[in-house]
Amino acid sequence: MTTLSEKIKETAAFLQEKGMTAPAFGLILGSGLGELADEIENAISLDYADIPNWGRSTVVGHAGKLVYGDLAGRKVLALQGRFHFYEGNPMEVVTFPVRVMKALGAAGVIVTNAAGGIGYGPGTLMAISDHINMTGQNPLIGANLDEFGPRFPDMSDAYTKAYREKAHAVAEKLGIDLQEGVYLGVTGPTYETPAEIRAFQTLGASAVGMSTVPEVIVAAHSGLKVLGISAITNFAAGFQSELNHAEVVEVTERIKENFKGFVKAVLTEL
Repeated sequence: MTTLSEKIKETAAFLQEKGMTAPAFGLILGSGLGELADEIENAISLDYADIPNWGRSTVVGHAGKLVYGDLAGRKVLALQGRFHFYEGNPMEVVTFPVRVMKALGAAGVIVTNAAGGIGYGPGTLMAISDHINMTGQNPLIGANLDEFGPRFPDMSDAYTKAYREKAHAVAEKLGIDLQEGVYLGVTGPTYETPAEIRAFQTLGASAVGMSTVPEVIVAAHSGLKVLGISAITNFAAGFQSELNHAEVVEVTERIKENFKGFVKAVLTEL
């Protein structure tokens, strides 16, 4: 039986053979935000289906391509669409790209998502300062990958403070109102109930979503620095009359130009 470590090495070697070598940063692009990868220059693009040990993305707004090349003067490896636990993926699959990014030599990752706002309204960009894991899952359960990190990793600075400070400086320069807050992760695929949102608000959450937490746990375990950005695409349950994915895609479409310009400007500073 092929171990997780062997799968990571096999996939990393495959991508290196395709020319995807030594990215400085990994980019994980959430719902409706994948167009940023279309701006990568000297691009090498692979369909997820063609990559060994790689998952599949089935959600509307996720293109399902891995794109490598130059963005804002940096070598990046971008996921146009992530893998979600609610799609039926094991946590190993959800977080596998982060492991491969580390194996290829990335120093940091920029993780983006579409999220429901508890403290902020639609159209807001929020730098993630911390998270609350309400998924009932942890991607590090099982044998520890000692070559990546310790059995009990510290999550105190999972979202790298220095990265956030640079993001705020860039936002101020661009005239973007970048907020900051705590992201609460759930499994989905149902949206939360109004009672759950009231509970999450009491816990101190600023936004809620169905991704990001597993990838950031694995990034922290691997020693990767992280900048997390939530695009608030709707008010969470109880703050508006109904919730639907079409609204998520529509709002990300509306803010994507600001988002793309912001991420590229941040990359030049990291």
